[in-house]
Amino acid sequence: MSLDFNDPAVWITALVIVLVIVVGIVLLVATRRKRKTAELRRRFGSEYDLCLREDGSRRKAEARLLARVRRMERLKIRSLTPAELDRYRADWEMLQSRFVDHPRAAVTEADDLVIALMQTRGFPVGDFDQRAADLSVDHARLVQSYRSANAIILRVGANQSTTEELRTAMIHYRAMLDELLEVKTPIEQRTLV
Repeated sequence: MSLDFNDPAVWITALVIVLVIVVGIVLLVATRRKRKTAELRRRFGSEYDLCLREDGSRRKAEARLLARVRRMERLKIRSLTPAELDRYRADWEMLQSRFVDHPRAAVTEADDLVIALMQTRGFPVGDFDQRAADLSVDHARLVQSYRSANAIILRVGANQSTTEELRTAMIHYRAMLDELLEVKTPIEQRTLV
């Protein structure tokens, strides 16, 4: 059978086939983009929305978040040794006990302890924004708390924080420490047994 390229039906059929292929490609690209966006939203939570607001474009925000993931993949984040784990737990207990008498000093030391813990695990500990960005990759639910605690720390230096704010900062640091120490909650421990 030979095709008669002068026949309009052949051209219409070819055009329909090309259109179906183009529509299929467009749908495939759109589906992949939606899947990537959904995955980044799930992984980064509120940090995704923050990047979206700051960058003003979904494409730029997602590129920045993917750059964070690539950066963290190159780092050597490690678990703590049992001795390191015991030391950080003991340091935290000491800080908590000093909070009642010296809340500002305890919060400042809690911030220092979290930074030291991050460094021990292999996180770069440059400026705060980079630490928060690095944490967002695998600990997204903690980043907003970390930002809140950091804002309180900045007010501590200017003697502008209330005792309630300091208590809130300690709660945030406790949550961070627990996660960075890889402490499991009792429910998680039971499901692992």
